[in-house]
Amino acid sequence: MRQVFTTGLLWFSAIGCGLMAGIYFAFSTFIMTAFGRLGQAAGIAAMNAINVDIVRSLFMPLFLGTTVAGAALVVMGTLRISEPGAVSMIAGGGLYVIGMFVVTMVFNVPLNNALAAVQPSAPEAGAVWAAYLKDWTFWNHVRTVASVVGCALFVAALASSAS
Repeated sequence: MRQVFTTGLLWFSAIGCGLMAGIYFAFSTFIMTAFGRLGQAAGIAAMNAINVDIVRSLFMPLFLGTTVAGAALVVMGTLRISEPGAVSMIAGGGLYVIGMFVVTMVFNVPLNNALAAVQPSAPEAGAVWAAYLKDWTFWNHVRTVASVVGCALFVAALASSAS
């Protein structure tokens, strides 16, 4: 029963990380660039609209669920350190929780809050928007890489435990 639960959690985490990586990849590779071309008022409005809607969407259960599952896999891997796949579980969960969740909470969310506080037509909006595009996108790249590598490590843990 324990192995079935672990395998299910690994599958959920791998798929969740993969989905999150895809979302972040899209923002890193073309969405933020497109928003930057819209001009500050339209770009700010578009990003603020996304930031309002995303917390009401299926993104949030996936975001939180994959984070909790990743943290649980760190604990489970630590308790089974000598078993196949344990190191990959620990590394995948730790990287994902720190590189995706912690980075989001410490960097991306405060940047989103600062963007929401600025009036798009205010004189300081141009500087806020320019800094937001650069800084938010940088931290989003970090989240993308953490999600991709976390997914790969969870797949490696699944492959190790299957052999």
